[in-house]
Amino acid sequence: MLNPSPTLPVEQPRLISASPIGSSGAAGPASMPCRLCGSPLSRVFTDLGGCPPSNAYLSAEQLSGPEPWYPLRVMVCETCWLVQTEDTVDFRELFTDGYAYLSSFSDSWLRHCRDYTSMAIGRFGLDGSSHVVEVASNDGYLLQYFRSAGIPCLGVEPTRLAAEAAREKGIPTLIRFFDPALARELQNDGREADLMIGNNVLAHVPDLNAFLTGFRILLKPGGTATFEFPHLLRLIEGLQFDTIYHEHFSYFSLHAVKAALERNGLEPYDVEELPTHGGSLRIYCQRSDTSPHRIRQGVKSILATEAAGGLLRGETYSNFQGRIDSIKLDLLSFLIDQKRLGKTVAGYGAAAKANTLLNFAGIRSDLLPFIADRNPAKIGHYMPGNRIPIVAETEIDRRRPDYLLLLPWNLKVELSGQLGYVHAWGGRLVVASPALAMYDQNGYWTSIQGRPR
Repeated sequence: MLNPSPTLPVEQPRLISASPIGSSGAAGPASMPCRLCGSPLSRVFTDLGGCPPSNAYLSAEQLSGPEPWYPLRVMVCETCWLVQTEDTVDFRELFTDGYAYLSSFSDSWLRHCRDYTSMAIGRFGLDGSSHVVEVASNDGYLLQYFRSAGIPCLGVEPTRLAAEAAREKGIPTLIRFFDPALARELQNDGREADLMIGNNVLAHVPDLNAFLTGFRILLKPGGTATFEFPHLLRLIEGLQFDTIYHEHFSYFSLHAVKAALERNGLEPYDVEELPTHGGSLRIYCQRSDTSPHRIRQGVKSILATEAAGGLLRGETYSNFQGRIDSIKLDLLSFLIDQKRLGKTVAGYGAAAKANTLLNFAGIRSDLLPFIADRNPAKIGHYMPGNRIPIVAETEIDRRRPDYLLLLPWNLKVELSGQLGYVHAWGGRLVVASPALAMYDQNGYWTSIQGRPR
């Protein structure tokens, strides 16, 4: 048994395939093949310049050294409509033993997981004779609820910090990358799954075909696999560009996921829309060779909604860049105006999306002197690229900034309650995306469009 180590963040991403990315070094837009279907890529979705890996937080000692910066450009395949980050960095440089990400620091996410567990037990008739496997199980944030219900489970998690935390909770966890070889090992060992789970992991997989083939191998003939992932349609509609970073290799519509599943012996038979991460999908999949479940109407409905929303038209993707540039300019204007007025603005939430936003906008500690966070493993470190210091949440009350910028905007409802005490000294809560807005004491978010207040 490994000893637990301190753990980290607030969102829910995960990586899980040991296969290398499609190309190495900086690839021109026409030279990189689609990582799903192999078609050449030429249409740019967005170019966010360059930045370090979003979870490569710095210690004080590292401030005197260099940081690796990589281009962050995203392409779209006009054959299968998979949106994907241009290959410029090997995944082994992104996901190391020190990868600082844990899932158990968001109360709303844990409620979501408890609800999922109750639903799955009832819908699939799970009991003590069943077997649940979660790939990218992180710190046991979800499997802990299956374990409490007496249902045998297994986690597969390649990052050591998270896997050790799960083991400390008593959850059997393999510290491995998931691929067809591991799936066959588990199958041969009699550990096929009635339910397989992949929450917010597909984006972190460089080799989608191998990853999904592994699911088909390990899933029982009558079993179900569920995947949750942020919905590309909501990303585009909500201008959620700050969910783009190097650790996310792909961004998914149901069209793209359906194509990926069908290439690898799986098929979606149901889908739900979720509010998590600014709008997500949960898809229910079965093996194509058994197909025990009928295809529900929801699958056709979401596919039609995506088509109507322009996800099968190239110009939808080409128009995205100009729309997000305005978010950057509004935030910069707001921060500069407050600086000139002698006001202080601090940040909250040292999340990966914060690093994308701040580095894209060129924001440094002169405009945002510190970022507070609940996670003790991040405190005392510095954000990658912009090098803004990360401090304990207690520093908010001690320093009493005039404005607190909530960087994980997807948690703004939860955070507006948690951080409502800033109103005691006249402080205000602000979000930058999808539009600059301020939270007032009456509980409303109102647009402020970068103007002084």
